[in-house]
Amino acid sequence: MDGFFEQPGETRGPGLAAAGATLTIDLGAVRENYRRLKARLGGARCAGVVKADGYGLGAAVIASALRKEGCDSFFVAHVGEGLDLREALGPGPAIYVLNGLPPGAEADAVAAGLIAVANSAEQLSAWRATARRLGRKLPVAVQVDSGMARLGMAPAEVETVAADPDALAGLDLTLVMSHLACADEPDHAANRVQLAEFERLRRLLPAAPASLANSSGIFLGSEWHFDLARPGAALYGINPTPDSDNPMRPVVRLEAKVIQTRTIGEGAGIGYGHTAIADGPLRVATISLGYADGWRRRAAAFAHFNDVRLPFIGRVSMDSIILDVSDLPEGSLKAGDMVEMIGPSQTLDEVARYSGTIAYEVLTSLGRRFNRRYIGG
Repeated sequence: MDGFFEQPGETRGPGLAAAGATLTIDLGAVRENYRRLKARLGGARCAGVVKADGYGLGAAVIASALRKEGCDSFFVAHVGEGLDLREALGPGPAIYVLNGLPPGAEADAVAAGLIAVANSAEQLSAWRATARRLGRKLPVAVQVDSGMARLGMAPAEVETVAADPDALAGLDLTLVMSHLACADEPDHAANRVQLAEFERLRRLLPAAPASLANSSGIFLGSEWHFDLARPGAALYGINPTPDSDNPMRPVVRLEAKVIQTRTIGEGAGIGYGHTAIADGPLRVATISLGYADGWRRRAAAFAHFNDVRLPFIGRVSMDSIILDVSDLPEGSLKAGDMVEMIGPSQTLDEVARYSGTIAYEVLTSLGRRFNRRYIGG
């Protein structure tokens, strides 16, 4: 696996001395991941999905890094995210709003030059009315539901829109898109079913660029690539091919500060509820990280220090975790030292497995109390 590279970087949030943990975000790795995805796409274009504040890592910073690689199309979930991103990037890049525009948000979207993704005939009608009211043509993307039952026009709705000669009056159809439900399972039958249904539905609409592949969809093959791919997770180092080695570079490293160390005696109860009891003298350390920082309360994970794995003992608290440090030489770990929570010794995907969730949730849950350090920019 490609590792992190160390170099001075920009720091945001509380400084190192004031924060309980440091989150290092490697913008060079984000850019390299974008290059790797583009190379797989051949002639298809590659967008950047930066919703949820760039999966929790800072949408403006991530998008600015991707711009340096030539990325000119971005996807956010909400209008508010789009407004913030436009302010950060300025005019030029296309910014699509995946969830569409809620009633009343049309004027703000137009002012910021956002592109509405119409997920229903109702959303399409509202955007068309906005164009008519302004007396100008507005860009629109139409999302069709090819088999995920989440967002997008149902097949019958697409057929109704296609039969209406005025459905796109005053609108410039810039993209027809859909989303894959099972792309991270390459042999899942749904992938071929959705591909065929997307082909059928998009042909009912006026000719326009098409987009189907998410991060994992890029790895399904060129049939799924169409004109534009929309990777998100893979940009941030999450494995888009869970059954094989991660083809992406790691992007984040999380290190937590040791608050104190101590030796406890046999029979001592550890943490809330005394869910762990010392079975003999035990050396422990308390670190400054907890569920208020996005580390799941029932996460059965580890920390690492000098390549030694340090198991959690007892429950994760709001602001702290207790570690068994008995395998370290006595006195080698002290207050103020940093232990690795996510990094070369324990990847983001491994933390997700320990936590009984997916890497997306781990990443987007990471809190705001960290010292955030950007490198490779």
